[in-house]
Amino acid sequence: MSTAYTLVTICCIFSALGSFLFGYDSGVIASSIAQDDFVQKFKGQLNDASTGGIVSAFTGGAIIGSLGVSYVSDAYGRRVAIFIGGLLGAFGGALQGGAINLGSLVAGRAIAGVAVGLMSATIPVYCSEIAPPRIRGLLGGMQQWMIGWGFVVAQWVGFGSSHAKNSFSWRFPLSLQTFPAICLIAGALFLPESPRWLIEHGQSQAGHSVLVLLHSNHSHHNSSFIEHEYRQICDTIALERREASKSWREILITNPSWRRRILLAAGIQAFTQCSGVNVINYYGPSLYATLGFSTSRSLMIIGISGALSQTWNTLCLFLLDGVGRRKLLIPSLVGMGATLCVEATLYHYFNPDNSMNQHALRAAVAMYFVFSFFFTSLGVLSWIYPAEIFSTPIRARGTSVSTFVNWSLNLVFAQCAPIGLSSLQHRFFYFFMALNWVGAVMVWLWFPETVGRTLEEVEEVFMNDNAARGLTAMNGANTAGNDRENMFNRFNIPTSDHDRVRKGTV
Repeated sequence: MSTAYTLVTICCIFSALGSFLFGYDSGVIASSIAQDDFVQKFKGQLNDASTGGIVSAFTGGAIIGSLGVSYVSDAYGRRVAIFIGGLLGAFGGALQGGAINLGSLVAGRAIAGVAVGLMSATIPVYCSEIAPPRIRGLLGGMQQWMIGWGFVVAQWVGFGSSHAKNSFSWRFPLSLQTFPAICLIAGALFLPESPRWLIEHGQSQAGHSVLVLLHSNHSHHNSSFIEHEYRQICDTIALERREASKSWREILITNPSWRRRILLAAGIQAFTQCSGVNVINYYGPSLYATLGFSTSRSLMIIGISGALSQTWNTLCLFLLDGVGRRKLLIPSLVGMGATLCVEATLYHYFNPDNSMNQHALRAAVAMYFVFSFFFTSLGVLSWIYPAEIFSTPIRARGTSVSTFVNWSLNLVFAQCAPIGLSSLQHRFFYFFMALNWVGAVMVWLWFPETVGRTLEEVEEVFMNDNAARGLTAMNGANTAGNDRENMFNRFNIPTSDHDRVRKGTV
């Protein structure tokens, strides 16, 4: 990795501190509200409804944040959206750690949820827009990678704090999330802005400077590539000005290319929630209790599981740009479906209340670890793929919609999983098995490969035939001025507009 790639990698890892907050805040609440001191502190206020409110307030806030992110990200830039997310995350974490009643705790959870909703939709966009094509999968995957680290840290902090016998056992874990949030606040405005956002907003020279800063390795070949990439971005944005969306209706309904991309982006996020991962997260602790483990030991096992999952996440990052998206997604979905099929069969023939077959029960536990392995590719790509397939003018809004779908289904399954498991028992796993296999077929039929292409080349895959041919011709016409003028005339784009985009005066 060159020095320039080291710089862009550092920028992506730092911005993904917001993703760390996502994972940490999602993972810390279960162990915190189970602590004895927490139960005593809020004795008389805790019931099923209030406990559910504590957990679901975070998801509700994330839904709101994911819906509102495009209005910040499109108007003021990706950095500002990340900065605001950090501010809200620090405030929400402080409210949780210093909670004096359930109302303040729920409010803190909701505010932290808004922060995570903002950042979970913005960070993949930012990383994809600043990353070189050859390592875009690696850098775009920082979202899931840092979410994983957030979960791991939350699980082990919860385990360590559980040994305290006072309010430290839950106040410290809830307060700790303010530290990465403050780091994000301090550094966000020093991050380079997305070059594509800068060029789209008439700051072409600044956008070119960012491309040189992040992608240059001081070789002649690389300099030529940067100029080619810069011209591609300018040409694509000039063409997209003719199709610039005026309303959500155009994005969601009337523009076939954008509608297709919305469906694919929302689909891959839906696959994540429909995989059954939330059911696994919900039912896992009760299975460990069935094995006879104490709460502390169960937390330790869950921590080991999280650390192992993070190992798979790390390995997956280095496969993304070599293997491709489709070749990782399809086996992931098929494997999860098969794992849940085995899990359901084990539960069907094994009753932990009266069976002495501990091997079958251990096999059921092992299936959760196998499921985690197969989930890795889908978990990572569910954030990368939506950010890749949208064009610059609608990328923030497109990822906003897909992230909204993710959080909405998260809330649905969080509420329905206990009911489904209680009513259907092992048969509930067959439902998710079917959803995973349907998802694999859909990826095989309709999801195009994006690996190794610039974001502008990905754009060509989704544009209608005439526009795609026009964009391809424009990219090739950068070395022939007359051809370039003819191409813009064909699409009724004045060459003066194109030149102003290139010069940063539009």
